[in-house]
Amino acid sequence: MAPPPIRQPVRILGIDPGLRRTGWGIIETEGNRLTFVGCGSVEPPDDLPLASRLLAIHEGLAAVLGSYQPAEAAVEQTFVNKDGVATLKLGQARGVAMLAPAMFGISVAEYAPNQVKKTVVGAGHADKNQIAVMLKILLPKADPKSPDAADALAIAITHAHHRASVELRLKVAGA
Repeated sequence: MAPPPIRQPVRILGIDPGLRRTGWGIIETEGNRLTFVGCGSVEPPDDLPLASRLLAIHEGLAAVLGSYQPAEAAVEQTFVNKDGVATLKLGQARGVAMLAPAMFGISVAEYAPNQVKKTVVGAGHADKNQIAVMLKILLPKADPKSPDAADALAIAITHAHHRASVELRLKVAGA
């Protein structure tokens, strides 16, 4: 009988895109075990023009990617709100958040906000306090300094739980 395959830890970057604060969180997953690696946020000055803010987000995420070298990335999908202009601008930040890992050759998965909440808390309409409580349980060493960093860790956790099904969908689509 052949020995079971050795599982390698997989480092995952979660990104919560935003023009004011783009949160990032890094975890490692090995089987069912999750380990906190790091988190923070990229915060371009509000007085910069849009293009310069987008550049600052890209440079900040590129620095995180270079430092932590994740194998996979996940980004929260944008939800449409009543302010179309704000939604479009957030979409641009999200595009930069997807571009940065792609430029490093890293695949990027996308998750709806309700899916992230349901995965981490168990309810699709959980609030930020409930997410923070569950993060303390799932990643006891994590101490995110902003809600954006906490959300990014939740996105990374969601990808850790759903990555096998994402890989399967990609294989089926490529076949």
